Amino acid sequence: MLRVIAALQGDLRKVMATELQTAIHAVSQGVQQATDGLKGELRDQVTNAGLGGKLAQTWRGQIYPRGGQSLNAAGFVWSKAPDIISAFADGVTIRSKHGRFLAIPTQYVIRQKNRRISPADFEEAGIPLRYIPPQGARKVGLLVADNFRVTSKGRARVASSTALRTGRGLASIIMFILVPQVSLRKRLNVDGAAQKWIDRLPELVVAAWPEENETS
Repeated sequence: MLRVIAALQGDLRKVMATELQTAIHAVSQGVQQATDGLKGELRDQVTNAGLGGKLAQTWRGQIYPRGGQSLNAAGFVWSKAPDIISAFADGVTIRSKHGRFLAIPTQYVIRQKNRRISPADFEEAGIPLRYIPPQGARKVGLLVADNFRVTSKGRARVASSTALRTGRGLASIIMFILVPQVSLRKRLNVDGAAQKWIDRLPELVVAAWPEENETS
């Protein structure tokens, strides 16, 4: 009522223009807070699920229009690793695309240049892998590298010519575990987090609206 009276006594256009700018600021601020809140919650979900900080940081947020404010402001939150996020958000069963088994590397198979090593890489390097089929209580197959040794740091190394000649320190090391499939249980609730921040948006806009005495 005070604003209406002020408008009748003063410049209505000026009052309306001020109100419009106030609304634009409040809406933009509310959308910014909701977007940041959703991004932060999704990052926390990934970290709390034990999936690592690197995957958590793949969540990104952007406000539109870029670098400006609008009554039609919108926020967009996405992941730079959508396939991985989807797998843990929906729960999936992964099967091999090229054979009967998935080859799961053990701790002795070290990544190289940010790339996972496969059994084919061993073959290309001239290192044969021996297949041990499932037996008894062991329901999985194994791919084993013979004539290796384990260092004091727990790493697998090809045995030296001296070790091969003397037979000392030689070991057969399990490099891959073969399984028909791997099931990933649902560990993220992306839709639930998104809906929560959508529902909170009106209160965030209201909270960003200046009090009466701040605009008078």
